[in-house]
Amino acid sequence: MKNTYLCACTVGLLLAGVGAANVAILDAQRAKARSFRTWTQYGGGADSSQYSALNQINKSNVATLEVAWTYPTGDMRTYRFNPIVIDRVMYLAAKNNSIVALEPTTGKEIWTHANQGAIGERGINYWENADRSDRRLLYINGGFLTAIDARTGETIASFGQNGRVDMRVGLTRDASTVRPLQTSNPGRIFENLMIVSLPAGGAAYVSSPGDIHAYDVRSGKLAWVFHTVPEKGEFGADTWPAKTLEDGGGGVHNWSELTVDEQRGIVFIPLGTARFDFYGGNRKGNNLFGNSVLALDARTGRRLWHFQTVHHDLWDYDLPNAPKLLTVRHDGRNVEIVAQASKQGFLYVFERATGKPLWPIEERPVPQTDAPGEQSSPTQPIPTLPPPFARQSFTEKDINPYIPEAERAELAAKLRTYRNEGVFTPPSVRGTVELPGHNGGANWGSSAVDPSKGTMYIVSKELATLIKLELPGQGRGERGGARGGGRAGAPAGAPEGGGPTNALAQPPPNSGGDFVAYNAPYDFMLQSNGLSAIGPPWSQITAYDLNKGTILWRVPNGEVSGLVAQGITGTGSHAPRGGPVVTAGGLVFVGTSSDRKLRAYDQDTGKVLWEKELPAAQEGVPAVYEIDGREYLVVCVGGGNGLFPQRVGSSGAPKAPPPAQYMAFALPRK
Repeated sequence: MKNTYLCACTVGLLLAGVGAANVAILDAQRAKARSFRTWTQYGGGADSSQYSALNQINKSNVATLEVAWTYPTGDMRTYRFNPIVIDRVMYLAAKNNSIVALEPTTGKEIWTHANQGAIGERGINYWENADRSDRRLLYINGGFLTAIDARTGETIASFGQNGRVDMRVGLTRDASTVRPLQTSNPGRIFENLMIVSLPAGGAAYVSSPGDIHAYDVRSGKLAWVFHTVPEKGEFGADTWPAKTLEDGGGGVHNWSELTVDEQRGIVFIPLGTARFDFYGGNRKGNNLFGNSVLALDARTGRRLWHFQTVHHDLWDYDLPNAPKLLTVRHDGRNVEIVAQASKQGFLYVFERATGKPLWPIEERPVPQTDAPGEQSSPTQPIPTLPPPFARQSFTEKDINPYIPEAERAELAAKLRTYRNEGVFTPPSVRGTVELPGHNGGANWGSSAVDPSKGTMYIVSKELATLIKLELPGQGRGERGGARGGGRAGAPAGAPEGGGPTNALAQPPPNSGGDFVAYNAPYDFMLQSNGLSAIGPPWSQITAYDLNKGTILWRVPNGEVSGLVAQGITGTGSHAPRGGPVVTAGGLVFVGTSSDRKLRAYDQDTGKVLWEKELPAAQEGVPAVYEIDGREYLVVCVGGGNGLFPQRVGSSGAPKAPPPAQYMAFALPRK
């Protein structure tokens, strides 16, 4: 099935959008948006902009930033939480899955709400009624949507059952067979609805689907459901084998983030891979709505349009971060757009109302599978503009010069034996090289925009990966998750969105026929000194002008401490997970893990204007807010060592980090 730019139900919406675009002045159209001077939702607001219009901290004074206050989390957990600020209260996660309210000028604790079980590690949602007599925080705890009073931290007993709603309710399959659906995706508030995406219940061939649910924020009642794996008779069902749908086809979950256009009433959802991630012999077809940007009517859940960025995904190329909303000047008219970054390094840009690509996206022939029983898509959609933000091939000339010579020679010999034909080379029995890698490219929280300029900033990483299909029980590949990471060893479990973690690739029931449930252990190709097989840069920041579809600048993002000690710089951080924030002060703030620093980049040039060494890895999204005329930047310093357990490139293991903490920065008081 071809990508659908326009659903019949959006014709009226299209006409309204085009009419407004033809008559509006660009600055006036941008002025319709929120003020961007608050930080009341994850990422700043429902639009996921990661942008602040505050400019007290700017290029001229950022070098004088100092620590205003700190708040220790009281445990050794790795925190990646993006705090929010409502009036004069900050809300964050700390103290072993507690929600905590602080004074945002001092870090003094106001109240604490303890939770049993995990909470979403990235953010929280705030809602209030018209007269502000009812103010709520909503978040996911142990697979239950949970509501507490924002003023006191007390449970709102009238919400669901004693303040909680089991998100498995609403699944059309037997919910008793599905474990609680905990996710780190915080979801989004729109009007009186809480919109959440269910996580897939496992990474095997059989898993629950990542349906989209909307709940009434006051009662907790389910308002609407959208099936990301279509059911019989629904749009897109013909892109799956009927038997697979009957047997429990699943996945297609929005594990990362989602975005709401509050003016248009549209929720934009970036969806992930159908199960199993690296072999689809049981799901022949394009597998809608896998790997799609999906636009839904936020009030009803009705599909408006979709665009599938990968047909029949075999690479775990989930769409990994929130779509970004901008207004740009294009072909002499003002156009409201949505821009979606991907793991494979492409940036897809669409007209927001219709899903029509702003620049052509061409279906191009790609390498075909040689795996028994598999049928790969003959073509994949490739954007003509903007240019990719990450490298998409790994050849002998790219081998890391900072690993031992013997290992470089061994890598060169191995690269000649693997399938290695570019970004869409299918997984194979002999081994397939993947770059930027399914834990590379963009990831959650890794892009921000400046709505006043039509510019976008993407933090990316390149982590070469080897994927090898194995028969059940063959070698060490009896599990579908991460296998040993080369000489140094991969992490015991892959991070969310980076592939299945220790997932048994069990066949669907009654599969029969010639279907074989291949496993796909993957290898991050780390070498004896902990460095990637591919040479630097391992992380970059790319600045785009989306009025023109061009790259403004691109610079390495961070360093590797062990290499800096040897006089080697400009490499980019090794596998960072810190998201950027852009400000009207002309700055881009980004934290890194392998050198444990927070930096301020010049928004116009990419030059580093300020950097601060942190006590531990910084892996989340900063928050920017203003109280009593003073602007603050707060970051969660996670307490961990980043994605990999060692400080790569160093002669020994890093010092154990101190307990996690939140750190707030501001200019010195006059």
